[in-house]
Amino acid sequence: MPKFEECLERLEKIVAELEKGDVSLDHALELFDEGMKLSGSCRKGLEEAEGKVEILLKRNGKLQPEAFASITQPGDAAK
Repeated sequence: MPKFEECLERLEKIVAELEKGDVSLDHALELFDEGMKLSGSCRKGLEEAEGKVEILLKRNGKLQPEAFASITQPGDAAK
């Protein structure tokens, strides 16, 4: 399976090509089908990453959501 970044990059190219509007209907349908598959792959990758983050944030058997900013080191915001 391609990496998330590769899927996202290809998906962006497909969207740009479809937005131009100068593709045949058959080619547009092929691009749309490929885009839907890539979108599903990206969604799956994000869900897996989210699951891993939740596991890392578990404390004492309870999920403790934390704001992204609270994870950074003090002073990082000043950079």
